[in-house]
Amino acid sequence: MRTLVVILLAAPILAQQTILLRPEVKIDPSAPPEQVEDRGKDGLHDRAISNVSQPSLTVYLPPRNTANAMAIVICPGGGYQRLAIDKEGHDVARWLTTLGVAGIVLKYRLPGREKMRPALGELRQAAEAAKIAIEDGEQAMRLVRANAAKWNLKPDAAGMMGFSAGGHLAAMMGMLAPAETRPDFLVLVYPALPQSLEVTSATPRTFLVHADDDGLVPPADHSVRFYLALKKAKVPAEMHVYSGGGHGFGTRKTGKTSQAWPESLAAWLAELGRPGGQTRRGQLADHSLLPAARLTR
Repeated sequence: MRTLVVILLAAPILAQQTILLRPEVKIDPSAPPEQVEDRGKDGLHDRAISNVSQPSLTVYLPPRNTANAMAIVICPGGGYQRLAIDKEGHDVARWLTTLGVAGIVLKYRLPGREKMRPALGELRQAAEAAKIAIEDGEQAMRLVRANAAKWNLKPDAAGMMGFSAGGHLAAMMGMLAPAETRPDFLVLVYPALPQSLEVTSATPRTFLVHADDDGLVPPADHSVRFYLALKKAKVPAEMHVYSGGGHGFGTRKTGKTSQAWPESLAAWLAELGRPGGQTRRGQLADHSLLPAARLTR
């Protein structure tokens, strides 16, 4: 059986397009230029993007005969200083299409390193610190729902996934965004979360992933708190805390137990997509059953 990396390399060319979130906004000529650093090894890309001034969406659509009308906007992490755009973005999107899910990578504006600490504080302070990223997250959800018919999607089956600081962004969207831009479900992978949470019955159902040995963002202080808040609000949730993986493992094969998380997510999405599965808005989902994840350790 093939690994995720092999599957991605062997996958057919997918329907893909990049859309500017705000094409009408002119780039400030005095702003530092966008920078891309490839940290990859062994032929695998691992690009880090910084100084984002023109946010965008890159849309990967599955073949129409396997599409199930579900979409996930993906928010890469990087401490609000940079975006790990491959292992927490494009690689994930391409894999999602093998499940019939549209993977949509959000290249969002970065608040900057100095904003990361207040982003982990009190909720309103956190919202102000991450304001420009949240604005881009909201615009992304608007665009996905506005293009739902064109992209063969259901507007009430649009979720958001975030890694690390991207998990912070996705969680903030789930807690604070108005109904028209709030995701229908969340996938939070080693999310860095504010100290105070505002989880209510309107917060989307959530799938959480963390490694027990994450020394940068300990699960007990982040994912576990969010999970307990969801349960208190009676919001459906699933959490996986793996013994090994550290922080920032993304979708790469590391030899640690955390590399199994995509299989668990595929099963959760399949359950969400079955007739009788419910989205945040409480409507019955009638998507086709997602195929089993093509992954192996």
